[in-house]
Amino acid sequence: MSGMSGAVPLGRPSLGAAELAAVEEVFRSGWVAGAGPACRAFEEEFAEACGVGHAVAVANCTAGLHLALLGYGVGQGDEVIVADYTFPATGHAVLYTGATPVFADVLPDTATVDPEAVAALIGPRTVGIIAVDAAGMPADYEALGALAERHGLFLVEDAACAAGATYRGRPAGSLAPVAAFSFHGRKGITCGEGGAVVTDDADLAAKVRKLAAFGLESAWSRQGRTELPIPVFDQAGYNYKLSDLAAAIMRVQLSRLPELVGRRRVVADAYAALLADADGLAAPVEPDDRTTSWQSYIVTLAPDVDRGKVAAHLREQEIGCNFGTYASHVQPVYGTTAPCPVSADLFARHLAIPMHSELTDAEAERVAIALRKAVENAR
Repeated sequence: MSGMSGAVPLGRPSLGAAELAAVEEVFRSGWVAGAGPACRAFEEEFAEACGVGHAVAVANCTAGLHLALLGYGVGQGDEVIVADYTFPATGHAVLYTGATPVFADVLPDTATVDPEAVAALIGPRTVGIIAVDAAGMPADYEALGALAERHGLFLVEDAACAAGATYRGRPAGSLAPVAAFSFHGRKGITCGEGGAVVTDDADLAAKVRKLAAFGLESAWSRQGRTELPIPVFDQAGYNYKLSDLAAAIMRVQLSRLPELVGRRRVVADAYAALLADADGLAAPVEPDDRTTSWQSYIVTLAPDVDRGKVAAHLREQEIGCNFGTYASHVQPVYGTTAPCPVSADLFARHLAIPMHSELTDAEAERVAIALRKAVENAR
């Protein structure tokens, strides 16, 4: 590689002095554990940002999905229809409850679950649906909500990648009766690892909050009492709390959300222009009724392009890239499942290129030029 400008990573968190100062404040407060004052403040701010009444900060999005399912009473013998094109955490959360994930194929343009595929899978054991906002692109919640209502099913929004996205003018997190977010290092806002469950349903929020803390009321909410409250365990909950250190970082990240997503959008627009007439690849599309958070920028390679060769060419030039995400139904952990041909095709042809809010215009141009050349050489 000519020493032109160093490596361009696939993703990079945008963390700085304000986040460090917030952590220092928590150090001084003495409350660094989970479910404390920083968590409560973040939960209020995040619920407001999502346009819902309640948020519960949790250790990660997988924990959030697990808790949401438990909140709905999912268990052995139940089936939950899951969007197939997703990191397997979505299907895993169903397995944790003892229920069976049934994978539904996705739409080729948005990579979000196909409502018709969902409708075809509803059977006597179906209790709910988990839609996935693929790489930050909201699913078609109007169609999915109508289906869920007609069949008496719950609907969960896996908004792992979607903070800052919108559907028909509404923010991600408010698009289904309950949603779960991820604050992992590759997401648009991050504290390294973390998540949240958001809902307008006060009962569901209370169940999730209790199950996230061993089945107990939190120490913070017991703190002001004069007597010695001795908690009673009436159910086996989990230790899924988010630390107050992480919550303090998230408060700053949340305040920066419009700026961070806005910068990703500028990069996405630049890529779209730079790749507009490229042979052998298609840039991602954004339907008129929604905005993605651009958590990833994923191009679709033509069937005659060797993706491995493209990746090798980019990596030789120190440009990060990866496949899109997983076709869950082909993962051995789930046993035999029905085919999802669109998802399988995207799994084979999607390629993620660098996308983060620290990406410069010059880097985006360098990536696009390298990608066009790599695709030409790999046909």
